[in-house]
Amino acid sequence: MTGRHAIPVAKANQPEHIGKRIVLHFPGFEPLDAHKHRQRYERSLRKTTTVWGFSADAGPIRGPGSSRYFDVASQGATWCTSSRIHIFDHNDIVEQLNGRPLARRLALGFSSAARVVLGGGAFAYFRHAWRFGLFFVFPFLLVGLAMAASLVIAAYPQWLGLDPWHYPLAIVLAYAFFFSIFLPWSDRFHTLHLFSDWEMAVALACLDRPEVLAWLEDCAASVRAALSGEADEYVISSHSMGSSVAVHVLGMLLEREPELLKGKRVVFVTLGGAVLQCALLRPAEVLRARVGVIARTKEISWLDIQCLTDAVNFYRSPVVALAGHPDAPQAKIAFVRIKHMLSPERYRRIKRDLLRVHRQYVLDSDRRASFDFSLMTAGPLPAVSFANDIRAHMP
Repeated sequence: MTGRHAIPVAKANQPEHIGKRIVLHFPGFEPLDAHKHRQRYERSLRKTTTVWGFSADAGPIRGPGSSRYFDVASQGATWCTSSRIHIFDHNDIVEQLNGRPLARRLALGFSSAARVVLGGGAFAYFRHAWRFGLFFVFPFLLVGLAMAASLVIAAYPQWLGLDPWHYPLAIVLAYAFFFSIFLPWSDRFHTLHLFSDWEMAVALACLDRPEVLAWLEDCAASVRAALSGEADEYVISSHSMGSSVAVHVLGMLLEREPELLKGKRVVFVTLGGAVLQCALLRPAEVLRARVGVIARTKEISWLDIQCLTDAVNFYRSPVVALAGHPDAPQAKIAFVRIKHMLSPERYRRIKRDLLRVHRQYVLDSDRRASFDFSLMTAGPLPAVSFANDIRAHMP
């Protein structure tokens, strides 16, 4: 990259060390609250310290509501880094969407899919990232086929010309197939969870749900407070659906206070970012505008971590340009290979689990690789270093 948002290429000499860091992390659409995210982070951090050879300690969760955070103290032979990691989870919304009656979840899920299609999202997915297009189609096609099969079972007496007394049995068999066989089997693919995921995606694109708007405002207030702290660098990290949330929150603050980040060094890191999941919908005008606001803020370096193995990201897609800002400074794309991060045995176990592969961005690695989320958020290197291979520069 060139220009004011250029991310420097690592030099042969040792990069500077970060003494104090503030991390604002926006997780993906998962049924995990801040406490569980912290527990997962601690497990990953423990593995990272073993792989990279340093010590670290993660403190307890502190703070109320959307202002929850924990501190991490890390130390190597020649460096010492403290990081305060704020977690902006949306577990309450996930539980609300997943906790409704099945019929309502199915109806609203199919309604969200229709809104994605009518909003131009489905066509755009296949145009820019065909595997993401298949990811969109998969849960709705799977449930649609199961419902069609249930109707066929329920109507088998008519197809076979059987006596009327067969109809009650047919209905019982159809019910048993869908609820006792198909739904338990489909849990392995997180099918109904994906129905809720697409409801959330449409809500973030259209901004038409009061509870989502209120939650974004709460996050904005907490982020505003967190940014007031002093630090050598500020890392705003986001995973999957959390990237659209982060864009809304950060863009909202910059719209209100253009000088908010003046004098600060900020790195916006999108991990398996799904900003385009929402931004490619025609109604997502506000989200697209906020992408432009972030891209044009000179204090922010945007680093987009992508992976070919992950079907749930827009591989090789320039997020800023596709959001309607081809003339703005573009996000630096850094590619990772999950196969190179994990042991062969571990990679074989997860490679066919779509969402498990997608989560690997924020999980621990088995070997030293070009990217490690725990190392980026708790280690000594500046986050911009992870635009390149950091293995030769870790002290």
